[in-house]
Amino acid sequence: MGATAPTAAMPPLAVLVLGLVAERPMHPYEMFQTTIERNEDRLVKFRPGTLYHTVDRLADKQLIEVHDVEREGNRPERTVYRITGAGRTALADSLEEILATHPTEYPQLYLALSEAHGLPRARVIELLGRRLAAMRTELDALRAGADDAAERAVAEMFYLDIGCRIATLNAQVDWLDDLVGRLEAQSIGWLDDPDSSYRTTTLAGDPGEHDHAHEKAADE
Repeated sequence: MGATAPTAAMPPLAVLVLGLVAERPMHPYEMFQTTIERNEDRLVKFRPGTLYHTVDRLADKQLIEVHDVEREGNRPERTVYRITGAGRTALADSLEEILATHPTEYPQLYLALSEAHGLPRARVIELLGRRLAAMRTELDALRAGADDAAERAVAEMFYLDIGCRIATLNAQVDWLDDLVGRLEAQSIGWLDDPDSSYRTTTLAGDPGEHDHAHEKAADE
């Protein structure tokens, strides 16, 4: 029975592996090393074991196949895989699905911001300051990576994700920086303000008042 290419996007690591073997046949260790050398582990969180497991699953689905078996000296044999026609179709289908659709995501930052009023104003300012420092460090690293790629004349099409990350992270830094400024200036009301209209019962621990505070804020 022939392989059938999936219609929905595959897991991120499967897309990464298919993208690698679409370039040239590779054995799993080479896939791992290539990903690390290119810093493409920024794209997918994984360990060597999960990569090997993904390779096995793709082979079971006939999206990749054995190209060769290498042996060097006393080292164990290494199975080299290549992409199949069904694998190329599956890769294209996944990329099209991911690029075209905008699924609802649930970043932890949004959750924390929605509930941040439960912490003292000063503490939120302190914590966001730490986060901003880390974000700016990441921005510097991304910009340095983009500059290095440009200096080495790497075609931009190979690192479009870095440009998107820089733009997205920069926008978040600007918004959070403005938020911290408004918190410091007390231009945003906060639950621990002495004159807060939400303060009395919410801080006393009335479980229903938390929802009431959200509803009142939404109405204003």
